[in-house]
Amino acid sequence: MAKLFDGSLPRFLLVGVGNTLLSAVLMFALEGLGYWPSTAIAYLAGAVMSFFLNRHFTFRSDAAIGPAAARFALNVAVCYVAGYGLARLIMGALEPLGLLPPVWWERLSKLVGMGLYTCLNYFGQRFFAFREGKRREK
Repeated sequence: MAKLFDGSLPRFLLVGVGNTLLSAVLMFALEGLGYWPSTAIAYLAGAVMSFFLNRHFTFRSDAAIGPAAARFALNVAVCYVAGYGLARLIMGALEPLGLLPPVWWERLSKLVGMGLYTCLNYFGQRFFAFREGKRREK
């Protein structure tokens, strides 16, 4: 377990708080554009901030910026589609219960998507995006 979770996890979560705040504000401010456009724009903005903060602060990676950015972008795209797609399927299956108005099902789906995305993204960044290069010690 120690190999899966190390000192990078608290730093990742701290950066994630900033990313989540930025993404949530944009996502809900742009909800009139629809589910996929509002979440995509929000995550694009958060991803740019995340790349630089996670590369330097969280994972202390010296990996070459070009290859790291390409792996990071691929990771974000896969995590976005997987996390939000899965959330949409799960929440879509529950929506017929009629417990909430449709707009709230979509909002709840976005929150579930955020959680799934975050979990997938941590492991993708740690073991894929920033895997190469030396990791700087504190």
